[in-house]
Amino acid sequence: MKQPIKGFSKLNKQAKIEWLVSQYTSDPSASLDMLEGYWHNQPEVQKLHDEFIENTISNYYMPFGVAPNFLINGKMYAIPLAIEESSVVAAAAKAANFWLDRGGFQASVLSMVKVGHVHFIWEGKNVDALYRLFEANKDQFFTNTESITKNMRARGGGVLSLGLVDKTDLEPGYYQIEARFETCDSMGANFINSCLESFAQTLRDLAAANQAELGDAPLQVVMSILSNFTPECLVRAEVRCKINDIEEGSGIDNQEFAEKFCRAIRIASVEPYRAVTHNKGIMNGIDSVIIATGNDFRATEACAHAYAAKDGRYTSLTHAAIEGDEFHFWIELPLSLGTVGGITNLHPMVRFAHELLGYPSANALMQITAVAGLAQNFSAVRSLITSGIQKGHMKMHLLNILNQLEANDAEKEEIVAYFKDKVVSHSAAVEAFVRVRAQGQAQA
Repeated sequence: MKQPIKGFSKLNKQAKIEWLVSQYTSDPSASLDMLEGYWHNQPEVQKLHDEFIENTISNYYMPFGVAPNFLINGKMYAIPLAIEESSVVAAAAKAANFWLDRGGFQASVLSMVKVGHVHFIWEGKNVDALYRLFEANKDQFFTNTESITKNMRARGGGVLSLGLVDKTDLEPGYYQIEARFETCDSMGANFINSCLESFAQTLRDLAAANQAELGDAPLQVVMSILSNFTPECLVRAEVRCKINDIEEGSGIDNQEFAEKFCRAIRIASVEPYRAVTHNKGIMNGIDSVIIATGNDFRATEACAHAYAAKDGRYTSLTHAAIEGDEFHFWIELPLSLGTVGGITNLHPMVRFAHELLGYPSANALMQITAVAGLAQNFSAVRSLITSGIQKGHMKMHLLNILNQLEANDAEKEEIVAYFKDKVVSHSAAVEAFVRVRAQGQAQA
């Protein structure tokens, strides 16, 4: 039976690895070689990676791809995408090429407001007194955060508003101070949380100093934390073209394609089973850009899915319509991103991604990222209503199958050529590999 270890975090890296592989792997020597094989060959870069998180033992590589030819608001981009799933980069690039000659993508940021709360419990009876106390001393909350907000205010951001919210219908005695923020090019989590903790202390001090007015009921701050649900941090991306200009290449009539596409989007709008998979495909594109640019894909995922259910039913994040003689396809979703802070100036590949994009502002990165999601969804729905999703996906997945079978380069070349005009399946790929391997052995 494996024994727990005390003081693991205090061990040096080598000691951590040696203990881990000796306790949890069947071949410690091979595991050690594998882990060290993923270390960066420049010690200073590896040290940087080691210090991003705790208990680091190695690096976890993901492919870093690029989808070129994105025309966004009249400007050309090559969008970096970090993802392990086959066909995502190819699908994004295919959509970029499709819309390149049809006006490209248009994108705009609708708002950039972020939200945080001080959650507190107060079970007093004189609710009017609580509101009077808050309103009469609202300036004090701002004054007490001036040292925190100074630099952000200089950049045009800061605390936008404060409000007291009664939530006692949901939980006895539950109230919030709801704060709205503008964090400019920073994602702003640390800034927001620092402000909220200051607001919480100001609230405690006010409650203590005005106990007679509030009565005997104690005021207890439960927690102070930003929300990753940012429905007021919105971006919109869209494409449109004349239906006569679609000519998408599958042989389907232009009008039929537009109608079938719009119907597929409507199905995702009304059927949650479809909507979840539909939105997952959108997030393939969005998450890939977010990871490549050093942003928080977990927060973005949670926010996007909450936004998809904001009206009480989970639905599609994209929309499509035929407007007269035009096909119109668009997405509107919240994206809270940053281009400064975090690892954006530390991770070499993240810096490279920002350089590829022309060192965008947070506003510009929101637009680029939304476009990547829209492009991914366009390619996915286009495949679904024409050739089917598996034809293209499995061709991209073929090399993964052959690598799992440990095919050599010559075998890969022959098998890829064989499937050029055939549908790929796992069993068909295995059969082709067995045949080619047998032929090679017979000729040896």
